[in-house]
Amino acid sequence: MGFQTPMYMLTDYLDQTRKGIIQLPDFQRGYKWEDERIRQLLITVLRGHPMGVVMLLETGNALVRFKPRAVEGTDVPAGTEPKKLLLDGQQRLTSLTQALSGDGIVGTKDDRGKLLDRRYFVNIAEAIEDPNRMDEAVISVPADGMIKKNFDRDIVLDLSTTEKQQEQGFFPLNELLNPMPWLMPYSFKNQELSMTFHDQIIQPAANYQIPAIELDSDTDKSAVATVFEKVNIGGLPLNVFELLTSVFAGDAAYYERTGEDFRLNDDLQEIRQHWKPYPVLDSIENTDFLQALTMLSTLEKHNASTSSRPPAVSAKREDVLKLELEDYLKWRDPLRDAFVWVAGFLADRHVFRKRDVPYPKQLVPLAAIKVALGKDAELHSVSQRLESWYWAGVIGELYGSASETRFVRDIEQVPAWAADPDQPTPRTINDANFVESRLHSMRTRNSAAYKGLAALIMANDARDWMEDKTFGAVQHKDMAVDIHHIFPQRWCNENGIDDEHRESIVNKTMLSAHTNRVIGGVAPSKYLEKIEAKAGIDSGYLDNLLTGHFVSPEAVRTDDFESFFTQRREALCQLIEAVLQKPVQRDVSQGIAAEDSSHFETEDEPEAEFE
Repeated sequence: MGFQTPMYMLTDYLDQTRKGIIQLPDFQRGYKWEDERIRQLLITVLRGHPMGVVMLLETGNALVRFKPRAVEGTDVPAGTEPKKLLLDGQQRLTSLTQALSGDGIVGTKDDRGKLLDRRYFVNIAEAIEDPNRMDEAVISVPADGMIKKNFDRDIVLDLSTTEKQQEQGFFPLNELLNPMPWLMPYSFKNQELSMTFHDQIIQPAANYQIPAIELDSDTDKSAVATVFEKVNIGGLPLNVFELLTSVFAGDAAYYERTGEDFRLNDDLQEIRQHWKPYPVLDSIENTDFLQALTMLSTLEKHNASTSSRPPAVSAKREDVLKLELEDYLKWRDPLRDAFVWVAGFLADRHVFRKRDVPYPKQLVPLAAIKVALGKDAELHSVSQRLESWYWAGVIGELYGSASETRFVRDIEQVPAWAADPDQPTPRTINDANFVESRLHSMRTRNSAAYKGLAALIMANDARDWMEDKTFGAVQHKDMAVDIHHIFPQRWCNENGIDDEHRESIVNKTMLSAHTNRVIGGVAPSKYLEKIEAKAGIDSGYLDNLLTGHFVSPEAVRTDDFESFFTQRREALCQLIEAVLQKPVQRDVSQGIAAEDSSHFETEDEPEAEFE
């Protein structure tokens, strides 16, 4: 087994993927990058920043023959034999191949998993005005080139034709490697902009290089399997952690001061021991802690700078690697304690377990915000505003992936606003919206809003139907509280209730394991009688318990699923409106919601037999 480490032009990679010279081994997972990750990758290329190494395997070994398949989005004829197989870098090269060639349409998905077809453009004026604003200059647009709002009634931006793109100054990135046919007509009216854009953006991108590790054709199958496994388990976050561990261990000043190397992994293990009483913090990864610390370090440098262009606040992985050991040691203890505060903050919002945290990544800016606010975070008014920001992120589903940009906005905007409501409202709060039909598609813990709404229901002074206890941290654990169906699965199946309505969060609530066993799979009217008999309570008292869960007693006592569902959906909409302090669009009630036919998985919730 041997290898070499050449540098190849981006144009060479795209040419080879389109011709089938580079293909994938069939055991590679399918392409699955989200829209925002693709946009961030394009920004990386346009800014000339490194996107990492790809790993290739030369073919031609008679003893190692993997079935190849073409990179998705290419038109490679069937039977074309590749010269190289792509072991690592599939998502990146597939994204670049689709976005930068052909019609530029990429088959992707949003943070919620909804399939999308997108194209990518760069605002010429913004891109050349300030390279640091490339994040804002690159936009993602539906495949037809039109951004719409108000349920597609109003067109916000129309880039559906070349003429409209040129008129508004949005360059289509699928023309990046052959820009002149697009730029020539544009330059007649915007010659200076066109030339500057070509020289500062187009030309450097055309010369963009990506390093490769090429394994030779003598590499045996077991070695390929080992390499593939190792490069796909850790990914970028693990690489960042390992590299920073190595950098810190080599810090000469620390060694001179202490007589030993600094061990980052050991230090983070000590922090985890400090967090051991708070199991909700098990969701925090090493790289999450380092990202939060990087934000605090870069924020301090940004605020202390007297330059007209101060250093940017950042949570990006590349800036994590720029951390100095002294920065880490300065912010480590305040941040460690801030995460303990986060655990208490979550407990106050009825989030007690790792699996129930809506967005583990949202805890990164939350901990950094706590450090920035200091003791003021405990003040009632400040805590209330932090709660508004938190639920905006959860219910608005704003932290699904590629959240570094939002992290930075949060640390820059939230502390000032939380301390003084006259300061500008944070972007996360402004961005949060909710529509009624989303309640139909919130069906499992894969949805952050699903977990968030379950916590909000508990926070509404809801009590268990059998044990008549609130869902505090101790009771939640002792009663083995979980999300359960109100109209049981078995009853729904026997009575023709479709999957969409049966599995919706509207038909679920938080109950103890004991209560769920009593419910079993029978009609609500039957299990309510059983609860009254076993718990020794009358129907009026139980009706009050039901109401605490936003459940209509009349509807469940008459087994009227339709009435129950409609009333509870409206009650949950009102709960969300109270949290977001914004109206929820009643698209289902108004008959303008599209039919939800998306595939989904139900949660494993075995129905107990009648006791």
